[in-house]
Amino acid sequence: MKPLVMGVTGASGALYACRLAQCLVEQDLHLHLIVSPPARRIMAAEISLSEFSLEAFLGRRSANVTLYSYHDIGAVIASGSFLTAGMIVCPCSSHSLAAIANGLGDNLITRAAMVTLKEARRLVLVPRETPLSHIEIENMLTLSRAGAIICPASPGFYTNPQSIDELIDFVVGRVLDLFELPHNLNTRWDPAGETE
Repeated sequence: MKPLVMGVTGASGALYACRLAQCLVEQDLHLHLIVSPPARRIMAAEISLSEFSLEAFLGRRSANVTLYSYHDIGAVIASGSFLTAGMIVCPCSSHSLAAIANGLGDNLITRAAMVTLKEARRLVLVPRETPLSHIEIENMLTLSRAGAIICPASPGFYTNPQSIDELIDFVVGRVLDLFELPHNLNTRWDPAGETE
């Protein structure tokens, strides 16, 4: 599979980002990762990751990951000539959502997302904010019309989750599905247990 780009922004949801990245490095692909400074701050608060490192973020070493500076808008992934399978922004802050929707590529995450859209590649944005204002909904509509997929971090409960990890896996599994990546996370509806 072609490389995949992942941006992690400063919305609550560091657990989603960590689990998704861990699942992606298990795939037969190279992961190009950008973590914003606000995302690093959120990680310190939500998962006690006071000093960011790839090993701590992924839970292990991986040669299939390249980490980029958030400020390096001249990085290879900021060019449409660099072929990728697409990009995921997880979690996607309202700030990043607005910047991408309005063509503000002033950092590598928003620049790479804009390139993904202009090259008609798959862009999946995972917002976690709630409730949503009219402005955020308009930005989502703009992005959807431009070809992005808005995949809110909204876990399903039909799988009868028994832990926070299972709720996280549900969202991560749905994102993996959007790139047709195989996984064994519990996300499938099974009508066998359905009752009237």
